[in-house]
Amino acid sequence: MKFKFEKKYLYWGITAFLVIAASIFFYYILFHRSNLSSGIRTLIGISMPIIDGFVLAYLMTPVLNKIEDKIIKPIYVKAKVPITPKTKKRMRAMSILVTIVLILIIMYEFFGLIIPEVIRSIQSIIFQFPLYVNNLSNWALGLMKNNPDLEDVVNGLISQYSSKLLDYLNTNLLPHINELIKTLSLSVIGVFKALWNFIIGFIISIYVLGSKEKFAGQAKKIVYALFDRKAGNEIVTNFRFIHSTFIGFIGGKIVDSIIIGIICFVCTSIIGTPYAILVSVIVSVTNIIPFFGPWIGGIPSALLVLMVDPVQALYFIILILVIQQFDGNILGPKILGDSTGLSGFWVIFAITIFGGLFGVLGMVVGVPIFAVFYAGVRASINRMLQRKELPTDIHPYMTVGQIDESKVFTEYVPPVKKKKKKEESRDNETSNPTRK
Repeated sequence: MKFKFEKKYLYWGITAFLVIAASIFFYYILFHRSNLSSGIRTLIGISMPIIDGFVLAYLMTPVLNKIEDKIIKPIYVKAKVPITPKTKKRMRAMSILVTIVLILIIMYEFFGLIIPEVIRSIQSIIFQFPLYVNNLSNWALGLMKNNPDLEDVVNGLISQYSSKLLDYLNTNLLPHINELIKTLSLSVIGVFKALWNFIIGFIISIYVLGSKEKFAGQAKKIVYALFDRKAGNEIVTNFRFIHSTFIGFIGGKIVDSIIIGIICFVCTSIIGTPYAILVSVIVSVTNIIPFFGPWIGGIPSALLVLMVDPVQALYFIILILVIQQFDGNILGPKILGDSTGLSGFWVIFAITIFGGLFGVLGMVVGVPIFAVFYAGVRASINRMLQRKELPTDIHPYMTVGQIDESKVFTEYVPPVKKKKKKEESRDNETSNPTRK
């Protein structure tokens, strides 16, 4: 008897295989997480140049598109050169060359101006650190001399925690000094390795920029091959939304931070803040982190200024508060607009969660990632409400008590508490004064 093959047996076999593979994978995750995480870290470390290349290409794409559309293409159009595939390749090559040269010039001018000043400031801080500590000590002693109660409190705190500090130095820090040196050495090696990965990634980004339409076309081809037309269109639309959210937020935040750094440098130079360039660079770099960035950069900068001149530290703190309000209420919304669509609470929530999971990088990219997740959940909920023929706007639900069968919203009315018997009798006597 000839065996007749049926597709259902193939489907059963594939289903059984996937179930067994998923069970093994779940068991491995549950009981061998360290090996799995170590393997993932090794894979990420090997792939880091490629990841850097794609990230650099992604960040340079808006600049490349502007140069190609506004400069290179009009030149070819004015010269009446026919736009053939070969011409497009030449245009792309010229656009990439102009983009790279422009970015390198900006980086060279920026770092050529900033880095020497920052190095001089750090050297000055190191050489004059004992003098700054002495000045700060004299200022603190003078302040406590004029306030005896404050002096008693400070002396009590010093006597209370000095023994704990010495105990920590003797029992924890000194025995592990070799490990600390080893960690610092590995950190230096890690910096050089990251720099090498960045150089390789920069070279890879040139090839990615040259074929970015081809990569995008291949990705869309895979999507439409795996999903039906409706699902494929929705996936492509969602990826376009993710791209616009990310590039709008990251690009806008970089521009915003550069402007804040320039404003901080101009203002600190006017009021005579020590190490104006150094503190402005710190404030500008940390301002990329939403919400918490100005405080992360402002607090150590204020402590640095405090060691040199306590009065200038007070002026600097007031300046940072003014700049933070200007950035949060005027400049930031003007540049970023509503690129994330998140309220202040969700911004803090995203920064806290992603910062705790992924550190500083999570604090930077956490807001756009959560904005994409938030938009996806909101779209799913709106589709469910539309199927039930209910409004998707938030305002009708803010005071709703219930929705009847005809989909009419009834406002919530809080119940009125019943009066006690004594209060009722008192009210009756008040309303009928003639009654004996």
